[in-house]
Amino acid sequence: MSQAKTLTTQELQQVLDFLKTKRYPERDRAMVLTSFYSGLRVSEIAALKMGDVVNNDGTIRNEIRLSADQTKGGQPRTVFISQKLQVELTNYLQTRHARFSDIPFFHTSSRLGFSANSLCQWFFWLYRDAGIAGASSHSGRRTFISGLANKGISVRVLAGLAGHKSIAVTQKYIDLNPEMMRNAVELV
Repeated sequence: MSQAKTLTTQELQQVLDFLKTKRYPERDRAMVLTSFYSGLRVSEIAALKMGDVVNNDGTIRNEIRLSADQTKGGQPRTVFISQKLQVELTNYLQTRHARFSDIPFFHTSSRLGFSANSLCQWFFWLYRDAGIAGASSHSGRRTFISGLANKGISVRVLAGLAGHKSIAVTQKYIDLNPEMMRNAVELV
C-alpha cells in the first residue's frame, strides 16, 4: 500500500479555499489544520472531547493530553498545540454553542461525534472533491512530520511529537524531497 501524499503549501491552500464553499467551513478548516499543525491521527482527532481541548475559562489549551484509549498505541501522550492552531481552534469554537467537557470537540451535521472511520472517509472525499490526487486522512500527519524534518528537527523529537515508540517508524513518514536535499548540501 502506498503512503499518503504530503501536500505542498499550494495544495493545502487549495483545500482550504475549497472548504470555504462547504456547509461547515470553520469546523472543516479546524479539522484539516488540526491534522496538519499537530500531526494527530484521524482516530485521535475523532476521539477529541471538548474537555481535552478547552480550558475551564473557555480558552484553547496549549497541550492536549490524550488518554490511552484515544491513541493508536494504547499509550497516553501529550500533543503540543501551536499558537497558529490555537487561533484556528478558537475560531471554530466560536461556532459551538454547547461546551460540556464530555461532548465531541468536532461533530457531524447531526451533532454527534465522528467515528475514526467516518472521519477517514470525510478526509478522502474532501481531498478528492478539492482535486488533490493521492491524499488521504494521513496526509496531514505525513506533511506535519516531513515539514518539521525539512526544517531540521531531529527524528527523535519528531518521534515524540508523533507518538511513535520507534524512530524507524517516524523515518518512514519523512518525505524526501529536492528542497530538503538542496538545504542539506548548503550546510557543507
